[in-house]
Amino acid sequence: MPLDSASGLASRREFLLRGGAGFGALALSGLLQGDPLPRIGTDAVPPGPRFAPRAKRVIFLFMEGGPSHLDLFDPKPRLNELAGKPLPASFARPITAMGEVGSPLLASPRTWTRHGDSGLWLSDWLPHTATCADELCVIRSCWGDGINHSSGICQMNTSSTLAGRPSLGAWVTYGLGTENANLPAFVVMQDNPATVVNGPRNWGSGFMPATYQGVRFSAGPEPVANLNPPEGVSSERQRGKLDLLAEMNRGHAQERPLQSELDARIRAYELAFRMQSEAPDAVDLSRESDATKRLYGMDDKETETMGRLCLLSRRLVERGVRFVQIYHGAGNKWDAHSGIEKSHPELCRSQDKPVAGLLKDLKSRGLLDDTLVIWGGEFGRTPMSEKGDGRDHNPTGFSMWLAGGGVRGGQTVGSTDDLGLHAVDERLHVHDLHATFLWLLGLDNLGLVYRHKGRPERPTMNEGEAYRRLVG
Repeated sequence: MPLDSASGLASRREFLLRGGAGFGALALSGLLQGDPLPRIGTDAVPPGPRFAPRAKRVIFLFMEGGPSHLDLFDPKPRLNELAGKPLPASFARPITAMGEVGSPLLASPRTWTRHGDSGLWLSDWLPHTATCADELCVIRSCWGDGINHSSGICQMNTSSTLAGRPSLGAWVTYGLGTENANLPAFVVMQDNPATVVNGPRNWGSGFMPATYQGVRFSAGPEPVANLNPPEGVSSERQRGKLDLLAEMNRGHAQERPLQSELDARIRAYELAFRMQSEAPDAVDLSRESDATKRLYGMDDKETETMGRLCLLSRRLVERGVRFVQIYHGAGNKWDAHSGIEKSHPELCRSQDKPVAGLLKDLKSRGLLDDTLVIWGGEFGRTPMSEKGDGRDHNPTGFSMWLAGGGVRGGQTVGSTDDLGLHAVDERLHVHDLHATFLWLLGLDNLGLVYRHKGRPERPTMNEGEAYRRLVG
């Protein structure tokens, strides 16, 4: 059997290209054209779901910068009782999050109310999300290793604090393929042009072929630039140009079998051509009713941008896009080292109604049952104050929520200590979270393997266990 190409020895592709006068390459070409997402460079071809999936697709709402769980999902009465006092020594263990242990505790002046039939606790900063309480599974015991934004965002996207590994969306696309060859399998959007920490590495494919990386859509009225062909250029002429370009690129690629970027470039051209037939309809929000647009908050300047992205994500997943990720607060806007009582309410308002609208719209269309919606950031915030009116980074205990995808709503999982600093009960590391997401999609985090330089690589780095008790 041919060895892994990354080892420098003969790959299967080279064997097909160079052996038998190259006739094997004809068969390979046909296979590649028939499969828009081939499993390139690995001896083991993932067979798709290992067991019956509860979810078929994912919408990941990423709050970049680290939202405060203490002010949104995890009420801590004792925090207010001890406000202004230093952190008790008994809480500074085993590894305290960022921030000075001697800094005084900062109160959370929220009004907390139980919502829905389940009585789920939510703060007054999320009135619209609260109307979906019975759909939410709030995980209060998340924790990770990333103490700063770069490492935290990297881990929440790739399971590692160090750059270079494939993103969660890339692993899902690799494991399950695409449901629609005329649209990208993995789409990334953000609510403003600011640079997301780590940039495209967050949705990259790492050591896997570049074809599995996310495709960036913009937040404006034209999400895909240059989607329509130039005036006066027929589809036949464009097809001819692409065929010639593909022929030249394949000739170039044959001499460079280790560069997956060449395959990705060829497939990107082909996908762009196919998208011209389907993507214009998918991204055309004018086809939605005024009532639907109001549901997402598109009639309000404060919520219009996030409303547009959430509505677009629904249109994409219902057309077969496998993984959609939206960065809200792009450029670290959720970071709250100071002025949390000003910044967090504004951020909450800009995404609260659109996110609730997304959940309600998915449910009304029967899509929520098999669409997993994830909400969260790279970490939470400390109970200790910073600069008098802010909170520092806290990776040792924070909250995220899930909805749909077979997850039982109206429940909380795990807990933090009395001040919200450390996860203490049913602790779920980022590796466990990713394992859970993959399990809901029918994928085994330890069974999904990609061989890189002879080494079996797995999405959660040989760690993590799916938390199976959150399903209905």
